[in-house]
Amino acid sequence: MNTTGTATATAAPGEPPVLDLTAWTCPAPLRDQPRVVMGHGGGGALSAELVQHVFAPGYGGDVLAQLTDSAVVSLGGARLAFSTDSYVVRPLFFPGGSIGDLAVNGTVNDLAMSGARAAYLSCGFILEEGVEVSVVARVANALGAAARAAGVEVATGDTKVVDAGHGDGIFINTAGIGLVPAGVDLRPQRVVAGDVVIVSGAIGMHGVAIMSVREGLEFGVEIESDCAPLGGLVDTMLAVTPDLHVLRDPTRGGLAAALNEIATASRTGVVLQERDIPVPPAVANACAILGLDPMYVANEGKLVAFVPREHAEAVLEAMRAHPLGAEAVVIGEAVEAHPGMVVARTGLGGTRVVDLPIGEQLPRIC
Repeated sequence: MNTTGTATATAAPGEPPVLDLTAWTCPAPLRDQPRVVMGHGGGGALSAELVQHVFAPGYGGDVLAQLTDSAVVSLGGARLAFSTDSYVVRPLFFPGGSIGDLAVNGTVNDLAMSGARAAYLSCGFILEEGVEVSVVARVANALGAAARAAGVEVATGDTKVVDAGHGDGIFINTAGIGLVPAGVDLRPQRVVAGDVVIVSGAIGMHGVAIMSVREGLEFGVEIESDCAPLGGLVDTMLAVTPDLHVLRDPTRGGLAAALNEIATASRTGVVLQERDIPVPPAVANACAILGLDPMYVANEGKLVAFVPREHAEAVLEAMRAHPLGAEAVVIGEAVEAHPGMVVARTGLGGTRVVDLPIGEQLPRIC
């Protein structure tokens, strides 16, 4: 068990120091943890338990029970996708983006996973007393530029300031709304055995980019975040057929978490061909050094799609014609066997279970 903490010398001179274990923490806490731990925000099993046992019972409601990246609701005769997300990434700026880019693209992409093109965003800034105004301006400018690139307007916002030491510079919350086109119904319950699983490109880049900057690590080549708005790519896919079954952007918990959530909700199994999963060599090497599995590392500009087999080839071709899907590949299929379970066939001919992560390999990555 890896632990963090400090040794406190409380013994008499000449005697060994006595360790104060009260400040130590475990990155993979026990499941019956009575207090909130970092793993509760990791998008894995601990996050799911917090939602299922605390928030869902407290809030109630049929719409929330969908537990999708964005809720699809009917209002005034229109079908709207509605989503909200908070961003606490550290550091604020990283290769390939910033917290401002994440705040836009993360919410825009959650809406896109319902087939909606985002129209309007709200934006709330929580600032820590003492943060430089020039830094706030830099983040705001990045956020505005990302919104314009995504074709979405920041329509309303809010600002709060907390005491020094009670924040981490800048936290951002964004919420977004967009229209869902007629005939589009993207949800995991539509997945059936035989569906083809497609990923839009290389995985693991965002999480490794954050970690490399945060920990001052060098891997011989700079790894940039894949942070990008996916609305245009989704439009391209829907133009081929509106009969896509489900889309998911594998952010916290990575590709493994997204696939496990879909398998559980659809009550189908998923079989992956491990050799076909696109992991860049730089990401693979970095993960090997850090002891991470790329399948569990967050992405911010990729999607995974479950597509009816009869449409898979045409959808894949259309994805590869789009800049954000140029490296799209088929990585597996949905099956009737082992419902709710994701397995990967290794290059050696064996099979391994790809579990839902319990906590979080890389905290504070979005």
